[in-house]
This record gives sequence, C-alpha cells and structure tokens, in this order.
Amino acid sequence: QIQLLQSGGGLAQPGESLTLSCAASGGNLERYAVGWFLQVPGKEREGIAGVSSTDGRFWYDDSVKGRFIMTRDNAKNAVNLQMGSLKCEDTDVYYCAADINAWVRTPEVARYWGQGSPVTVSS
Repeated sequence: QIQLLQSGGGLAQPGESLTLSCAASGGNLERYAVGWFLQVPGKEREGIAGVSSTDGRFWYDDSVKGRFIMTRDNAKNAVNLQMGSLKCEDTDVYYCAADINAWVRTPEVARYWGQGSPVTVSS
C-alpha cells in the first residue's frame, strides 16, 4: 500500500507558473496510474491530468491542455504537475491519486490519495 505526499502549490499571479509534486512511499509509483484532481465545491473531484500505468501516456482535460504538463520523476518516485499560464479560475485544491488500474481519470477508481495542495491565483 502506497502513501502519497504532496508538495508545492501556493499563491501565484495570473500568467505565472507553479509546480505540484506527488511523492510516493511504500511502493514503486511507476507501476501505478496517477491522476491529478480538482476539488469542485458541491461536486465530486474532477480529473484534469493523468498518466497511464501501462504505456506511460498522459492525458489532459481540455481546461488545462497546453498549459499544464505532467511528468514522472522515477528517480524521486514521484509525479509532478507543472502549471503554466495560470488563470484565476485555476484556484482550487489539487489532489494527486493513484491506483494499479491502467488509468485514474475519475475519483472512484483511485484508492490512494495525497493530502491536497491549495493553489490560489490572484492579482
């Protein structure tokens, strides 16, 4: 059973960049599908990016495509989410999640969750 520890996030101005990290302990994260989720008030968490456990492909929601880049850092047993061209509407709490499924795109398929990283984009 893996544990996920998030770091990064914080405050940024519109147009700036932030990076979130999600480091795993207790297992090899490279063997897991990992996704990044937003906590939408009043709704279940929504996936915005993810990486497959089988072939290393990435997917992105249209809302972040071209602005956010997700990478694996296998040396650190972690994944990162580079958030560029930030907008005020990107303000949210971001969660990483993992499971042994091929993909983690919806919250119900993820058993392992990070603690959340608040991101505030404001001028």
